[in-house]
Amino acid sequence: FYHGTYIRVGSTNRLADAEIIAELERQKQNISFDSELTHQKTTEQLNLKTLKAFYFEKTGERLTPAVMKKLDLFRDERGKTFPTNALVLLSDDDLRGKLFPYAKIECARFKGIVPGNFIDQKPIEESICIQPDEAYKFVLRHISEGSTDYIGVYRNDRWEYPVIAIREVIRNAVIHRDYSITGSDIKIAIFDDKIEITSPGLLPPSVDYNDMEVGQSRIRNKILAPVFKRLGIIEQWGNGLQLISVELKKYHEIGFEWKEPGLSFRVTFVKRGFKLQQEQQHELQHELQHEPQHELQHELDEPTLYSKVLLLVKKQSLSMKGISEELHQKNISGQFKKIVSKLLKDGLIEWTIPDSPNNSKQRHRITPKGIIFLDFIKKTLQ
Repeated sequence: FYHGTYIRVGSTNRLADAEIIAELERQKQNISFDSELTHQKTTEQLNLKTLKAFYFEKTGERLTPAVMKKLDLFRDERGKTFPTNALVLLSDDDLRGKLFPYAKIECARFKGIVPGNFIDQKPIEESICIQPDEAYKFVLRHISEGSTDYIGVYRNDRWEYPVIAIREVIRNAVIHRDYSITGSDIKIAIFDDKIEITSPGLLPPSVDYNDMEVGQSRIRNKILAPVFKRLGIIEQWGNGLQLISVELKKYHEIGFEWKEPGLSFRVTFVKRGFKLQQEQQHELQHELQHEPQHELQHELDEPTLYSKVLLLVKKQSLSMKGISEELHQKNISGQFKKIVSKLLKDGLIEWTIPDSPNNSKQRHRITPKGIIFLDFIKKTLQ
């Protein structure tokens, strides 16, 4: 016989601890954890300096007691005003660290494709209204701007990952995490091949990440959510998953996965072509090692037309005439034609219309191998 309360986690039944049972009771009574009061300090005793400044910056309004009362951030009890858990989480007060030491985001950039060696790491422990933006900035510092879309157009303003989708997932992680769970914080892990964002608490049953195009809204933290909406962190109820879906459609080379490891929810953005890219990189390195007279040897001594042409078609697809004009050449020289032919032969650039070489709309674009080649030069010269 089983004694106690069990919950379903993945494919197993797990004995629920006191925190989980308390959360189940709250759900039964339609009460959220962030709406509960804390009596260790009165509202007037809380340090709300950052929250007030941030609120004024985002709304143009002052966070007065009347506004806080309207947002249910505190309640009167026995002639005193006591803050809700939501207000403590939004505050800069040392009480937040004592009551909610895990209400933070641990960000890390790992070397390779598995946890291990850190390239960079940063704990974000400020007020939770500040956390999403700070975590987003950390991600942007560790991913590249400018990437091939594998269709033919290269845009310098295109990040290697769908940053709008990543921003929304981070916001969701902060606003929808289960703050009643102790011992777990939000984790953002950046690897060579993926970005993982893990948040404490299982996905609410009514939210389906397999159907993101349909507007869905299930609020776990009923006090925090309206505040985040006033601050512009939530733009529109049920709009977050739609924004993620729309952005992902622009990134066919990025896979989107989600799962629930233990009592948490994890979203992963995966580079679909990473293994192929790694194979091409090893192939190119092998080629360079066994062909000492390769063009790269000259590039390491002094950049020539070879890499200059590559850099131009990396930015945008160009015709022969277009490349020549960008290089400020009056005429298309024989030497220039030889360089373009060699780049084509080496597989570093390709035609946009391969079946019709002489087509008047013919353009040249960089290949994934060409991007690897430029990166190899950059790393070798560093």
